[in-house]
Amino acid sequence: MSSLTSAARLASPLMLWADVALKTQEMLLSSGSVIHMRTERMVKAGLTPSPADLAEFQLMGDEKLAAAGEAGAAMARQWHSSHVSLTSRVLQQWLLSAGAFLSMAGSITPAQAAVRGDAFVKATTRAVSTTGQLSGTAVRIAREGLKPIHAAATSNARRLAELRA
Repeated sequence: MSSLTSAARLASPLMLWADVALKTQEMLLSSGSVIHMRTERMVKAGLTPSPADLAEFQLMGDEKLAAAGEAGAAMARQWHSSHVSLTSRVLQQWLLSAGAFLSMAGSITPAQAAVRGDAFVKATTRAVSTTGQLSGTAVRIAREGLKPIHAAATSNARRLAELRA
């Protein structure tokens, strides 16, 4: 798939949510595999784990903390760069729409009501359009948060599978 096709596919919020769902499924499957292999290793190690076992058990905790920290930081960066300004624009658009509605409601003549009604429809359309962008922003935040956790889970699954072989 070309990068242009991939970029176009990920421009749609629906496709972004589908991508998050697929990445989440892959991460969950990898996590299940990692949990199985590590639990098996803990059982085999019993009360006398080897230095390699201890190192793996320590790595397990360190990786979780690192991935959680990276995920939180990535989500905060994405939130700050897009969601805050968009939320402000949504609120502004809805307030403009409410003002247009009140103006329309205060019309005295039919001609005035028609002009103000048109302004209300346009303001509401802009408000709805801007609000529709929130889903795209929210999914980008979710994607950024999922990336480090997905990367850790899938790389661990591959690494541990190679160690078992």
